Amino acid sequence: MGSTITEKILARAGGLDSVVPAQNAPFRPDYMIAYDYPGYTDVMFRQMKEDFGIERVKDPERYVLFIDHMTTRANERELQMHNVTRDWGRLNGVEVHEGVGIGHQVAAELGYAAPGNFLVHFDGHVSGLGAFGALGWGVRKDLLEAWVTGAVYLDVPASTRFHLEGSFSEGVDNRDLLHHIIATYGADACAHQVMEYAGPGAEAMSIDRRQGLCAMAMFTGAVSAIFNPDELSLEYSRRVARDEFEPVYSDPDATYTATHDVDLSALSPQVVLPGSAKSGNTRPIEDLVGTRLQHAYIGSCASGRIEEIRAAAEILQGKKVAEGVRFNVVPTSKKIYDQAEAEGLLDILTEAGAQVAQASCDFCVGYASPLEPGDNAISTGVLNISGRMGSTDASIYMGSAYTVAASALTGVITDPREVMS
Repeated sequence: MGSTITEKILARAGGLDSVVPAQNAPFRPDYMIAYDYPGYTDVMFRQMKEDFGIERVKDPERYVLFIDHMTTRANERELQMHNVTRDWGRLNGVEVHEGVGIGHQVAAELGYAAPGNFLVHFDGHVSGLGAFGALGWGVRKDLLEAWVTGAVYLDVPASTRFHLEGSFSEGVDNRDLLHHIIATYGADACAHQVMEYAGPGAEAMSIDRRQGLCAMAMFTGAVSAIFNPDELSLEYSRRVARDEFEPVYSDPDATYTATHDVDLSALSPQVVLPGSAKSGNTRPIEDLVGTRLQHAYIGSCASGRIEEIRAAAEILQGKKVAEGVRFNVVPTSKKIYDQAEAEGLLDILTEAGAQVAQASCDFCVGYASPLEPGDNAISTGVLNISGRMGSTDASIYMGSAYTVAASALTGVITDPREVMS
């Protein structure tokens, strides 16, 4: 019986010949990643010293820290929090990446997500690194175990395979696919599994869209998502990988919990109602066209990449954001910001009335540009629960970058196909 790519990555990380679903074993991550945030890294640093007597970590090259939250107010609280991270990184010889963007994106740019690698984080959106044939797993309550011992006990997950055919139509992208999957198969369809994307539609999908798709895996109950490496992801990884890597691939006779066929060309724009991304909350866009908006946002670890900024610029070129709409566009990394600037995309957006900011998680969590009571927002962020982006009396709809940009243009939820030339 063959193995999935996930099983092969974990077998290597566990020093085992093979693994099977539900098998429990300690697995040694190639990289253990975190961003600083009150109550997370500061607590881990203290526990490691006070509870486990760890003054300095072994293998500091396996630890990675990002400063990407609480970066927009430049106040004393931010300074104190970041200084704790900077000081711990300096003491331990651990790299701290600051001012370069959202960690889940920058981890790819800096070559941590090489094909075949196993990475852990307390934030589940690390699954976005599956775009490169790496396994990124959010182990919130177990990350301390990994940081203290260098390994983490996990149950090997089964996999569900999504066989993708066709290609996206105009005005449709990976977010519409993700929400279609949730609406069709359920918000627990892949509970404690890995979503594996394959087929000609997957192979034709750009790296940007693969990252955005994998980053939202948790909303099907999955622990991660992954693409088998192909020439597109391998070429990227060869340019940036920090170390030599050995890609692995699912065997033709690998076993899956389920296999679903999806025709990308049959998809249409989807919008998620305020509250959560659960299956019953997704609607075809025509059901919500005309809903008044005060805020629009493109960004987050699952969005804000160059293709989405290009999409927004295409829709807004020579036009103006609707009066009364605040439209924040936040590229996911400094590298993407610089590329968008070089392509003239940021000029198009600012001339249209969008507010463009340097990469930060702060807009997604409501720390920057928070929603006011009564606001309606449409977002490419990762959550739309009450209070996520500001007031608990605001409402957050979610859609693709195409849908968000089109809606910012008109001031109401709008089918992007209606405004694309």
